[in-house]
Amino acid sequence: MTRNFTRNFTWTFTEDLDEYLAAAGAAVAARPVENTLLLTVADTLRRRGRDAYGEGTPRYGWWRGADGCVEGALLWTPPHAVLVGTVPAEAVGPLAEACVGLGSPAVSAERGTARALAAEWRRTGVEATTVTEQRLYRLAELTPPAPAPPGRPRVATRADRVLLKEWVDAFRREAGHPGPGAGRAVEDRIAYGGLTLWEHDGVPVSMAGVSRPAAGTVRVAPVYTPPRWRGRGYAAAVTAAVSGAARDAGADEVLLFTDLANPTSNGVYQRIGYRAVADRLEIAPTA
Repeated sequence: MTRNFTRNFTWTFTEDLDEYLAAAGAAVAARPVENTLLLTVADTLRRRGRDAYGEGTPRYGWWRGADGCVEGALLWTPPHAVLVGTVPAEAVGPLAEACVGLGSPAVSAERGTARALAAEWRRTGVEATTVTEQRLYRLAELTPPAPAPPGRPRVATRADRVLLKEWVDAFRREAGHPGPGAGRAVEDRIAYGGLTLWEHDGVPVSMAGVSRPAAGTVRVAPVYTPPRWRGRGYAAAVTAAVSGAARDAGADEVLLFTDLANPTSNGVYQRIGYRAVADRLEIAPTA
């Protein structure tokens, strides 16, 4: 049984994933680079269930323009930020009001949309603080590091799952998003060959993951090197390896996000062939 839990102007919200996909799936997939997060998160929820990202009930929304066509979408997996895809300017004001109805969660959106949303909140006396700033990159001409660091890539297997869980947990803590679910995420990635290790003398020293294809795109994440192995080129090498493998497997676009507060990773990815697409901010309302 499907139901809408609220309606705000031409934003429609639902707790039903199938309803969301029927209404907005095609519109989201029509811009797969900009909407990469919506595509991959929805796919994960479809396959792993509504608790894939936590115990909160996922909610979905879409914006219809004056002609009745869907022109934007979002999804929310509490307690994480609301993920806003591409939306027209006229959708931002109603979105700001809708966020109040959702309990004023943090929101992740393209920089211009996030700033416009913050301005709308400010008109009501609510300030917004920037939690994180990320940059979306797409792979242009892949340029593996030369000389390559010692070692080779290897697709991870179930025998690696304990180590991989430790590394995924560590990655999440460093990224500021700790929480449960690393084990399920690792098992899911292993099932389709979505995690690759870089090994030196038989010892894993770095890891890179890649999402399942969605609308012709894949996204590289997570990339993690334990502190004792950093600064040796392993992350660049394993990222280049999974990026090339994804392209060889037929991906039209290979994408990744970086934290703009980390100039090292931004430089690494640009050197191996990634080019900036857009910036994304996570903002949170404050009293």
